[in-house]
Amino acid sequence: MNVTTDSIQQLLISEELGDRLRGVNQLRQIEPAIAFELIQTVIKDKDSRVRYAAVSQMSILGKQNLTISQEVLRDRLFKDPEIDVQAAAADALGALKITQAFDDLLNIYHNTTEWLLKLSIVAATGEMGEPKALSLLEDALNSENELIQITAIIALGELGNLEAIPLLKPFAVHSDWQIRHRVVQALQKLGGPEAKQIIAQLPKDQVEQVAEEARK
Repeated sequence: MNVTTDSIQQLLISEELGDRLRGVNQLRQIEPAIAFELIQTVIKDKDSRVRYAAVSQMSILGKQNLTISQEVLRDRLFKDPEIDVQAAAADALGALKITQAFDDLLNIYHNTTEWLLKLSIVAATGEMGEPKALSLLEDALNSENELIQITAIIALGELGNLEAIPLLKPFAVHSDWQIRHRVVQALQKLGGPEAKQIIAQLPKDQVEQVAEEARK
């Protein structure tokens, strides 16, 4: 059966959950501008799996209209009852580099206890390249959740702000080699004499992956 706009539209309005999920997946096979229009019909679907699939696709389709995308994703970020859908909305805002949504992300970050949502927000702010994200990422570096810490280190490298280097320096001697490894990668992206000085301490790290990355 050929995939057409009409066939996808019928799937998206079906009462069957499997049909709607299939319809969302098939949106990848048609013109993005048309897919963007159709996905709006399921972005608030009654089933969280459909909403999650639709919101996740907004990372790509949202480029068609950033104004509408910001409005739709902001709605899901604040109002969706499922954390994974909220997290997908944060991911999409970051991927689309909608910096106007940074204050919303900051607000949610400081008012949620859900680690998955915090993780997505930390990653999103790095992708955005928003200078105001430095204080949020500094806070994330001190998280008790190691995944959030690692994501903050990566985000600081992507942010490109040299003020991040003193924040990263203590983590160059962290007991977890994966954190040291990510610090070297972040410092490489940031560059500059101070970053090189820190990296220069790690070519003889006891873990070969860290040492090799430092030698680069």
